[in-house]
Amino acid sequence: MSSADRGELRAIAEQAARAAGALLRERFEAGGERATASKSTRTDPVSEADLAAERAIRDVITTARPDDAILGEEGGETQEGAGLRWIVDPLDGTVNFLFGVPQWCVSVAVHDDEGGVVGVVFDPLRDELFLASRGDGLPTLNGRELRGSQRAELDTALIATGFAYDAAVREVQAAVVARLLPQVRDVRRMGSAALDLAWTASGRYDAFYERAVQIWDTAAGAVLCEAAGLQVRALEASEQLPSGVIAAPAGLLEALGEIVG
Repeated sequence: MSSADRGELRAIAEQAARAAGALLRERFEAGGERATASKSTRTDPVSEADLAAERAIRDVITTARPDDAILGEEGGETQEGAGLRWIVDPLDGTVNFLFGVPQWCVSVAVHDDEGGVVGVVFDPLRDELFLASRGDGLPTLNGRELRGSQRAELDTALIATGFAYDAAVREVQAAVVARLLPQVRDVRRMGSAALDLAWTASGRYDAFYERAVQIWDTAAGAVLCEAAGLQVRALEASEQLPSGVIAAPAGLLEALGEIVG
């Protein structure tokens, strides 16, 4: 894929993320948003805002790239088997959104047969757009280049994580955090995996890990982190925990993985 082709994809991804972000910001500031249904558990909501934002994203992509596949958290997959696959989370951090917590975002990624090509994470409330594409250098935040952490000492590292909706899984995750917390500077849990990955790519966190995430939660953020020089690896499922992802500088990956893996 040429640089010009990647540039086209970046522009479409940004347009789609900003279209959804504008809609979401308006609804968030108006207040009164309610969950319309739940998904995996009673605490895993979907709102009309999620659905409206995904429609806005799909409209942008299908207008520009009608033959590409689109996988969205709320709307499933269209055009399966196409050469390019858009993976979108129209509102990552729905619980935060519904409770009025200003920590949520829009995530738009493009994959080909080799993996992530483009990743965009847009935080409408802060007007922060994180963007990266494979082979095009460092990721950017509103046009400014970013670099991930190069920390190698676990005891001074700030680690971000998240928890599953399933209460039984959260119980095991709590035990993992209890092991981790005494060995690091501190742990943050903000509620949006996509935004956590973007903040890790920007160096706001040293590393991030989470289990029970889906591909739409991590697709864009993984592109950002890899472009920022971080290592992104899968966390394999165990008897008690589902699979997940870890993103960290090379100097932290093994030590952190031994604790949370």
